[in-house]
Amino acid sequence: MKLVIIDYGAGNIKSIQFAFKRLGYEAILSNNPEEIIAADKVIFPGVGEASSAMKMLKEGGLDILIPTLKQPVLGICLGMQLMCKSTEEGCTKGLNIFQTDVKKFSNAVKVPQMGWNVIKDLKSDLFKNIKESEYMYLVHSYYAEHCKETIAKTDYGINYASALKHNNFYGVQFHPEKSSLAGEQILKNFLEI
Repeated sequence: MKLVIIDYGAGNIKSIQFAFKRLGYEAILSNNPEEIIAADKVIFPGVGEASSAMKMLKEGGLDILIPTLKQPVLGICLGMQLMCKSTEEGCTKGLNIFQTDVKKFSNAVKVPQMGWNVIKDLKSDLFKNIKESEYMYLVHSYYAEHCKETIAKTDYGINYASALKHNNFYGVQFHPEKSSLAGEQILKNFLEI
């Protein structure tokens, strides 16, 4: 299986690469459009600030490429948020794959949300063998609003979409690569889609 992690300068991609290695898969890091198109599965990671991440995507033409991909694509954390219509972070227009917007948590909660929280109302093969209210590791100040594409929810001051799916595109707000055995199972499920 040819597994590509999009390397566009925004993210802790090494930890994702190691997580796949633990599962017995060699994931390559690439920002080369031909390599990305030729992959069986694509991971779209992201850590950092949305507007600068989007700028880096645009520099490589990846903002045009990613929405056209036909194979399964998994957006993680900021990667998922950039797949939405827009984000309040840096007033950034997204890739418009998921039909929802990303908002900043209110000051009523500690921002960023950092640590373990549960995912529930799980809908999708992505969560095969994952129990309701399983704990996942999260670090974020912005959240995706619910929409018809929500496949998992989390409560943190408000109830938000912690996972999304549209056709071949999946997005998770949490970090499966840092979420112990349950996170590893989600990555395994993604590889089997």
